[in-house]
Amino acid sequence: MSGPLGAGAGTAVVFPGMGPSTFDDLGRFLVLDRYARARVAQADEALGESLLAGFRAERDGLGVLSQVAFLVCSLALADRAEAELDLRPDVAAGPCFGQRALTAYTGALDPAAAIRLTVELARCEEEYFAAEPEELVTQCFVRVPDEPFAEAVAAYVDSGEWVEVSGRLDRDAYLVSLRAGLLDEMVETVRRLEGYTMQTLRPAVHARRFGPLRRRAEAVLSRYPLGEPALPLIADQDGRLVRTAEELRTMLLDTFDRALDWPATVAALHGHGVRTVYVTGPDLMFHRLDCTTSSFRVVPVTHKTVAKPGALRERSERGQQSPAGARANS
Repeated sequence: MSGPLGAGAGTAVVFPGMGPSTFDDLGRFLVLDRYARARVAQADEALGESLLAGFRAERDGLGVLSQVAFLVCSLALADRAEAELDLRPDVAAGPCFGQRALTAYTGALDPAAAIRLTVELARCEEEYFAAEPEELVTQCFVRVPDEPFAEAVAAYVDSGEWVEVSGRLDRDAYLVSLRAGLLDEMVETVRRLEGYTMQTLRPAVHARRFGPLRRRAEAVLSRYPLGEPALPLIADQDGRLVRTAEELRTMLLDTFDRALDWPATVAALHGHGVRTVYVTGPDLMFHRLDCTTSSFRVVPVTHKTVAKPGALRERSERGQQSPAGARANS
């Protein structure tokens, strides 16, 4: 890891990864928030159709327009943090889907291009997984003891099953990819280890198996001339520093077939002098993880924290203290 970015380094903006996002959850914010309305108008123009109408019609929370809506919310919340909290980040990160917001926020792509890229990549993934003979999913587990969990995963692999750790979220929190038919058994295994089951992502993400998907995504990305990001970025796969357009392109492609490592990202941010992190997006997890809250003063700028007048400013002034058991309830 290189040294601190400079004497002024100290604040990071983090665009969170995406969980299932529905109109019931995000619609009110998108309709009423003035920053969101401006971003929705950008999206309507880029899409050539109404984002809100299409988003309302989607039901699974992970469809093409659900992804665009999540992107729009994240950018709008960063706009609000800049305008109302004087956010001026020295460095940025975007675990998983948060990378899409990074491209627009840092000027590597204009917002309309970032929206169109999100649509194309979503359709690319849909086509790829439609051709898979079995449904593949990624399951989030928390509070699972590390060594017994690693042994359980190894036992499945030794038996011939495809089970792959797709992400390390914290000391005892993981994303695990597997076929859907094995999911109930895996959940029971984790329960016997006294771990907890969180959300299930469909389709699966961040696995070495998806090298062919990476190559399809590379063909899509080749149609979008990325510029150099205006801020240094921290890659979520290993905490490396990303400064050039080519390094950004590699990071965007790595998300398809390389595992997420959030503790490594946190360590890199801290090592570069970051002490305050603004998490800007509809996040229920990253701002609450122990490794995040123990390393930084955390300001969650979410569609929920901005809902009450004055609440966002108050959180910014006092920071975020993670209550015991927050991850099990996120």
